[in-house]
Amino acid sequence: MSRRAPRRSVRALTLAASVLATRARSFEPPAAPVPAPAGRPVRPVPGRVLHLVTSGLPHQRTGYTLRTQALARAQSEAGLDPHVVTRIGFPVTHGVFDARSLDLLGGVPQHRLLPRWLPHRGGPLLARDAELTARLVERLRPSVLHAASDHGNAQVALALRETYGLPVVYELRALPAEQRPERAQRRSGDDEPHLALRASETYCLREADAVLAPSEAVKAEIVAGGVPEERVRVAPDAVDPVFLQPLPDGSALRARLGIQADEHVVGTVGGLTRRGGLATLLEAGAELRRRGVPLRLLLVGDGPERRSLRTLAARLGLDDGTALFTGRVPHDQVRAHHAVLDVFAVPRTDGPDGPPVAPPALVEAMASGLPVAAGDLPAIRELVESGVNGQLVVPGSSHAWADALEALLRSPGTRRDRGAAARAFVARDRTWSQIAATTRATYQALGCL
Repeated sequence: MSRRAPRRSVRALTLAASVLATRARSFEPPAAPVPAPAGRPVRPVPGRVLHLVTSGLPHQRTGYTLRTQALARAQSEAGLDPHVVTRIGFPVTHGVFDARSLDLLGGVPQHRLLPRWLPHRGGPLLARDAELTARLVERLRPSVLHAASDHGNAQVALALRETYGLPVVYELRALPAEQRPERAQRRSGDDEPHLALRASETYCLREADAVLAPSEAVKAEIVAGGVPEERVRVAPDAVDPVFLQPLPDGSALRARLGIQADEHVVGTVGGLTRRGGLATLLEAGAELRRRGVPLRLLLVGDGPERRSLRTLAARLGLDDGTALFTGRVPHDQVRAHHAVLDVFAVPRTDGPDGPPVAPPALVEAMASGLPVAAGDLPAIRELVESGVNGQLVVPGSSHAWADALEALLRSPGTRRDRGAAARAFVARDRTWSQIAATTRATYQALGCL
C-alpha cells in the first residue's frame, strides 16, 4: 500500500527543480546593494535577535553551524531571545527534500526560507531572500539583525535595515582569502569575481552598525580596511562546558589503537590540509624516533592532504604504526581521543591562502587540559602564552618541532602545569557564555535591549 508524500515535502520538491540551475551561480556577489524590500513598521521586542546565517543544524554539521547553535543557546541562557534564519533554499540546496519551515533545536527556533523557485543570479536571489526574511521580521519583531559570514547574509540584513530601521551586527567568522592584501596582490587586476567579492565584503563591513571579528588579528585587518575601531569587537571561537570536565579514561582506546603503555602520543584533531603543517609534524616525529623517543603520532581527521601525508609517512618510515590516521571521528568522540594524547600539536603555517584565525580544535584541546605545542602565529599567540599555557614553535621547522616536543615529553610536570594553565585560560576567557556576553554588550551599545 503506497503512502502519500508528507505535505511539507511538496514545496521542497518543487523548489528542488530550480536548485540545480541556481547552485553554481547563486552566491555571486551582487553588482549593487540588495534593494530594501517592501514592509510595514514594526515595534521591536527588546532582546529579540534574528541571526541571518547561510546554513544550520540539524541538516549540516560543520564548525559554522555548531557555532551558530552554541552562540544562540548561550544567548538564550543569558536572557536574550535568539532566532535563526538560514539562507533562501537551505536545506533543499543541500539535498534535504523533506525540509520543514521551522526546526526547534535546544529551544532555539531555526527558520527556513523555502519558496517554490529560486532566481538564477546572485543579486535577484538575495533580493528574494530579503523579501522572505522581511515577512519573518514583521512576525518576530526582532530588535537587532545579527548577520554571520558570508557577505550575502550581511547584504540582506542591510537591506532590511533600510526597511525597518533595525541595527545590523555583522559577524565576520573568517576574513576571506580574497580580501587579504597579500592575496589580492597575487591576482590580476581584471579578476572580476574576486574584486567583486572584496568590494562586497568591504561594503558590508563599513555599513554595519557593529562588527564582530573572530580574532584580534582579523580585527586589525578590518580596521586597516577603513572600519572605525570602536565599531569592532572580538568574538572568537569558544567551547562547550563539557570540554572543561576531566578527560575520560583513555586506556581502552590506546589499547584498541595498539599503543603501548610506555609510548608517548603526540597528535592533533582537524582537517588534513596544506596549511595544517602536518608534514612538519611527521618529519619531527621521524626525527624523534631517530633520537630513541618512544613515540606515536595520532592524526584525527580527514582532508585533501590525507593521501600525500600517508605517502610522506611511508617515506619517513612511519608506516609501521608510528603514524596513526584515524579519519574523521564524530564530535562526541573527540574527548576520547584527547585522553590518549600526551601533547596536542597545532603545527599550522601562515600564508596568503587563509585567514589569521586559530583552529577551534586548539581551544577544545586547551579546555581539556592538554599541554599544547603550536605554530608561532599571530592568531595562535592570542591563545597560547609560550612557557605558561603552551609552547610556541617556529612554523615549518621540523628540527624546532622535534626539540620542543622532546622537551615536553621528557617533563611530565611541565605538561601537567601547562595543561592546567590552558584549561584555566579557556574557563576564564573562551566559553560561549562569555561570547554571548560580548554580543549582549554589542547590542546594548546599539540600544537593542
